[in-house]
Amino acid sequence: MSRETRIGDCWGGLAAMLVALPQALAFGVAIFAPLGPERAAEGALAGLVGAAALGMVAAWLGGAPRLVSAPCAPAAAVLGGLAAVLAARYGPERAAALLMLTGLFSALLQLAYGLAGGGRLIKFIPYPVVTGYLSGVAVLMALSQLPRLLALPAGAGLAAGLASPSSWSGPGLIVGLTAMFAMVVAPRLTKAVPAPVVGLAAGVTAYWAASLVHPELRTVSGNALVVGRLPGGIAGMWSALGSRWSGLSGFDAGMFKAAAMPAATLSLLLSVDTLKTCVVVDTLTRSRHDSDRELRGQGLGNLAAALLGGAAGAGTMGATLVNINAGGRTRLSGALAGAFTVLTLLLAGPLVAWVPVPALAGILLIVAWRMFDRKSLRLLRRRSTQLDFAVSAAVIVAAVSIDLIAAAGIGIGLAALLFLRDLSRGSVVRRKVRGDAVTSRQRRLPAEREALRELGSAVVLCELQGSLFFGTTDQLLSELDADLKTCRFVILDLKRVQSVDFTAAHMLKQIEDRLHERGGRLLLCQLPQNLPTGQDLESYFAEVGLVKPERFVSVFGELDAALEWVEDRLLSDAGLAPPVSAAPLGLQDIELFRELDADETASVRSILRELSAPAGSAVFRRGEAGDEVFLIRKGRVRILLPLEGGKEHHKEHHVATFGRRDFFGEVAFLDRGARTADAVALTPTELFALSRARFNDLSRSHPALGAMLFARLSHALALRLRQADEELGLLHDA
Repeated sequence: MSRETRIGDCWGGLAAMLVALPQALAFGVAIFAPLGPERAAEGALAGLVGAAALGMVAAWLGGAPRLVSAPCAPAAAVLGGLAAVLAARYGPERAAALLMLTGLFSALLQLAYGLAGGGRLIKFIPYPVVTGYLSGVAVLMALSQLPRLLALPAGAGLAAGLASPSSWSGPGLIVGLTAMFAMVVAPRLTKAVPAPVVGLAAGVTAYWAASLVHPELRTVSGNALVVGRLPGGIAGMWSALGSRWSGLSGFDAGMFKAAAMPAATLSLLLSVDTLKTCVVVDTLTRSRHDSDRELRGQGLGNLAAALLGGAAGAGTMGATLVNINAGGRTRLSGALAGAFTVLTLLLAGPLVAWVPVPALAGILLIVAWRMFDRKSLRLLRRRSTQLDFAVSAAVIVAAVSIDLIAAAGIGIGLAALLFLRDLSRGSVVRRKVRGDAVTSRQRRLPAEREALRELGSAVVLCELQGSLFFGTTDQLLSELDADLKTCRFVILDLKRVQSVDFTAAHMLKQIEDRLHERGGRLLLCQLPQNLPTGQDLESYFAEVGLVKPERFVSVFGELDAALEWVEDRLLSDAGLAPPVSAAPLGLQDIELFRELDADETASVRSILRELSAPAGSAVFRRGEAGDEVFLIRKGRVRILLPLEGGKEHHKEHHVATFGRRDFFGEVAFLDRGARTADAVALTPTELFALSRARFNDLSRSHPALGAMLFARLSHALALRLRQADEELGLLHDA
């Protein structure tokens, strides 16, 4: 580490401490204030201890260099609200102990999130839920700080206090409003001094100015407007910590339940708040944080803070940005912010006693105002985002009217609803075409192709995508409803499907039943082998009874195989399927040589050679020299284009399949170049081979016959090119 970097880290850590310290004091007081006015000093100490422990431990062990961690607003809102409940149920002493236990449980949960890889999952909480939760925290914080801004008497409720201006403290109100005003205008006046520091200094100045008129403000003892004396020295701190631990004596299941749910809520809030700050830092510094490591670091930092009696916290936006702007570059800057807090506690502890509580309340009210997401109101302007606004509003209302735990439950439930809504918004049908617009790679003769164009309306092909579950099954059924009244065959391409549930499987059974009524069949093809969920679709369909011998569902490995099966079935039902014969075709049965007279047939026969290809053997390979076109007398030949790359060393693209009466290999016949693909016999195959050299000899001796054969070959190639153009158009649309 260079000297310049160390100096930058020192300045960054000092500046970050100056921002974090006033807020740590304010948050600590806010947490402990419900336990009684006399607990304000204990809260201030908890805030300072939390800032020190979190700052040093989380900075060294976390996954985001330059991040500064300290007590924060979510912790103040959750623990402050919990303190009021616990104080009423168990009393102040036991409540303080349970607050420490809640922080301990929350830290352990954060540590568990990091160890389990939860850093990535927490990022997927929908923004409307997060912003609603944080806005709810802001409202609760504002409601809790207004009584302290007005310095209302102990036990006075906010509503009653607001209705009775005579109960307000004039000096306290002046101090709080001065701190708020100074914090608002500070950024316009100076960038060198953080706004919370300016606000606290203005509040302290206003307090001492008020003491000139109110002499009673010059004493600490019994003064409700100041924090009060901290426990004396290190010994006093250990004494306060010991009293908290002793408050856990007689711990029972009821106390565990009282701390467990708030701890879970707190752990999630602190984790989201931290990771949100990390994302902002990444953007500003063009770096990338380690989410899981950061959660582990935050968990250990909050664990240290809880064990020492400090307030819980998270990575804070304001202090972190100040750290970066002041020169902080490494994790040393965040650790120094915590170390400087320790020095402040040791050297300036007595001065903390004179910090005005209304000034701290004013600072927190400004923090709450800035924390409330007023931009979410814009969601009301558009119909498409009104549901998102309703989610945020529901979380805020639940947080204020019930509690943050209920808001967390509602938020999680609404997050699930938002997820389902987004899944349902996208169409599960990627593409739907009729059978007359798509064909298999099995090359058909012209008469067969024309027949399939007329019969293709009985076939529907649907390429599906996303998740087939209870939220999207009705969408698919509605999409196919009209087609199921007229078609006989439905092909579902599942290549892009990510998951299938039982509701979807039941819906597929319904489609099958309706097709069977028309003498049809449901065809499933390209079932994914490795779904993200680990689900094996073929096994699952068998388990739920969709695919079994007595049902009318067929499964194919490739879309082309399903299309070919349907085409064969349509041609067979129409009486147009080519006859199956063990005998090879004669010369005049080949499409290219039909209607030749005896002399022409004899002439052509003299230039042909016969050959046989066993199943699985190659007629020719890509790159081989050759000038022959092959005519199929018996069997089937598949044309394969070898592809290099990918995980496998060798892959092949299925170009086309040719059957009896058809021909292949015409490219080398025309240009006498190297073969461009492999030709492999699928079944035992018998062929005629016609070389270009011998064809040229025939054309010289019988020019009319040669011209006729060349014209027929050209016409067949033209039809193939037209079909290829149609297939390319479909691929582009897909």
